Amino acid sequence: MLIRAGGRFASAGVPSVRAVDDLDTPRSEKGRSPTAPFAPRPVSVRECDKMEDEGGLRVGPVTADVISRARAGDGDAFRELTEPHRRELQVHCYRMLGSVQDAEDALQDTLLAAWRGFAAFQGRASLRTWLYRIATNQCLNARRSAGRRPARQWDVPDVRPPEPTRLGEVVWLEALPDVLLQGAVDAPLGPEARYELVESVSLAFVTALQALPPRQLAVVILRDVLGFPASEVADMLDSSVDSVKSALKRARLTLEHRRPTADREPPPARDTPAEDAIVRKFVRAWESADLDALVALLTDDVFMSMPPMPFEYEGRDVVARFCASLFGAGRRFDLVPTRANGQPAFGAYLRAPTGSSHGIGLYVLTLTGDRICAMTRFENSALPSFGLPRSLPRR
Repeated sequence: MLIRAGGRFASAGVPSVRAVDDLDTPRSEKGRSPTAPFAPRPVSVRECDKMEDEGGLRVGPVTADVISRARAGDGDAFRELTEPHRRELQVHCYRMLGSVQDAEDALQDTLLAAWRGFAAFQGRASLRTWLYRIATNQCLNARRSAGRRPARQWDVPDVRPPEPTRLGEVVWLEALPDVLLQGAVDAPLGPEARYELVESVSLAFVTALQALPPRQLAVVILRDVLGFPASEVADMLDSSVDSVKSALKRARLTLEHRRPTADREPPPARDTPAEDAIVRKFVRAWESADLDALVALLTDDVFMSMPPMPFEYEGRDVVARFCASLFGAGRRFDLVPTRANGQPAFGAYLRAPTGSSHGIGLYVLTLTGDRICAMTRFENSALPSFGLPRSLPRR
């Protein structure tokens, strides 16, 4: 059975997909137990064809032959049905969980659950909506049952950072390689979506999402990011439309308080001369350890975080002191460009006396106008996910 990449399909288990607990809503508000399995009802081929067209969300053709073969246990047919949705489901899981690793696990659990439950696919919604329901439930189960990764202590030798402005709580955050957005940012949105897809995977937005209670998190992603109607979201969460609307209202208020100031300039468009100019200045300043040039690129309220370490710094002066501690003792770096979460990013490599450079982390920049308003540092374990080497050859 194709559940892990490169694996093969095989018959697996009893065809049932369990719904998740509606964590913010009393059980009395629902029609049935939140952990009850989906009620199986065979769906006709005609219904499947109709459902894939509903709401203008058709992704690919669904033929009677493919559906029949998938129902009969044909793994290739099941893959043909689900593969067009795979990348957008992975990004959905990332928004829900904030971690690329956890999102991949949730995606595999989603495909397994869908494979086991496909024979009982109800047909009350499109295949895409059905897969989103399973993925959302898997993510909520993961948030409920799995312990988050603990915070790490500062462990950079010969570097003493300044006291942090505060300690962050979302230490499990991981950067999303832009390559994983291919085929996901072009996925169709419902008419009620409020966020641009690129904005909805930005580090600031994904971090803010992690602070929401589980049910509010699911509702705001399904409604405001993906644009699913309230009735479909209520069905996905085994809840009521009124409950969905209430959760959405609370989630929007929380996100509004956590979003950047309203008067902040938008970032320059990707791969434009304006973006390239900022990136070139940053690389030149960082590689030459030119602190004055680096500080000139920062906004007054620049913010720096470094998951899984909880240290967070806010303000140009304290971020400058942190960078000065990195450049101290003659430390020099090489930067290799990449992109993460739709934002400019760099693999950072510390130059060794031998002339080679060793990977020490990944930096992701958040831009506003012609300035940098945030920097997020991830550990060197992130480098392979971006196709970056652990070290660079001798210069």
